[in-house]
Amino acid sequence: MKKKLLSVMMATTLSFTMLVGCASSDSKKEDEAVSENSDDAASKASDEADTAASNAQEESSEEETAAVEAIVLSEAPATDLAGNEITVPTEIDAIVSMSPSSTRLLIDLGLSDYIVACDTYSYEYYGDDLVADVPQYDMMAPDQESIVALNPDIIFTTGMSYATGSDVYASVREAGICVADIPSASSLEEIGESITFIGACTGTSEEAELIVEEMNDTLAQIEELASTISDDEKKTVLYETNTPTADYPTIYSAGSDTYIGEMIEKLGAINATGDQEGWPSLTEEDAIAINPDVIISTDMFTPDAVDTHLALSGWENVTAVANGDVYLMELSNELNQPNQHVVSAMVEMAKYIYPDVFADLEDPFAVIAR
Repeated sequence: MKKKLLSVMMATTLSFTMLVGCASSDSKKEDEAVSENSDDAASKASDEADTAASNAQEESSEEETAAVEAIVLSEAPATDLAGNEITVPTEIDAIVSMSPSSTRLLIDLGLSDYIVACDTYSYEYYGDDLVADVPQYDMMAPDQESIVALNPDIIFTTGMSYATGSDVYASVREAGICVADIPSASSLEEIGESITFIGACTGTSEEAELIVEEMNDTLAQIEELASTISDDEKKTVLYETNTPTADYPTIYSAGSDTYIGEMIEKLGAINATGDQEGWPSLTEEDAIAINPDVIISTDMFTPDAVDTHLALSGWENVTAVANGDVYLMELSNELNQPNQHVVSAMVEMAKYIYPDVFADLEDPFAVIAR
């Protein structure tokens, strides 16, 4: 399944959108036994009435707890990040999230209970944080009729859903549901804008701004440390989404107009494919000729990806291989899902490339690989 996602990602841009959930709970009622003694029976009947009233009150209270409190918006964006005019409802209590990056952000904003449906990848990665049995849809071909039946207030979509050139949410829009498109981010600034946008659409602007501020503070710290690296000390870094094999010999990397390429440059390194755009493909010969100092991989499919790479025939004299500077990102998902956690991945990457320079750099979001 992840191979399918990888191929789509190469055809478009790294990204995703979001998921939503509601919860409900049941309460129990106990049956009381009636005594044979008529006086006891009368007394117990009264007790039963009190118990029933108490149970009914508890049941009502539990139902009120299960139903989320609607978020009331005083203002909201009039256009989405794709430039489409949208009308965000003044009250939000049901969200559909159709990308993992948006879903995780919504969870971090404290909105997991508001997610009533999501894409399949969101559930794969973050299902434990969502309401049980939340509906899941294919982000490339969502069941529009089913989504409309959920009557959500807003749907956050991803640019990947439009890779085929068709609007896979046309029927949802026609039903009057707010569809907020979030194109695949190509820069760290755009990632910050998407966080701010989602916050504005969900009444969590203050929380979203704090996240963006934390991101920017860490990026500023990174740039300050990177400024101490001289031109002679700059390392050439090759980012790889996959390890070349006989079955899949082509290597995919990140060009100058991607946020991953931008991250490498901000770390004071040279992006090996920085002279290209998008997600360039390389042959093994191309990659060997680059002779990178460091190889950073997010290969999630090859067993023992680092050892496999180090053992590749013909790579023995590549500096990164000769020095053992081939690294598999622990935070691959964080790197590939454009939200605030890309900074966590950037911190990990920094320590691989320049361990001494960034030795004291801390992850502001302190994530565990997911």
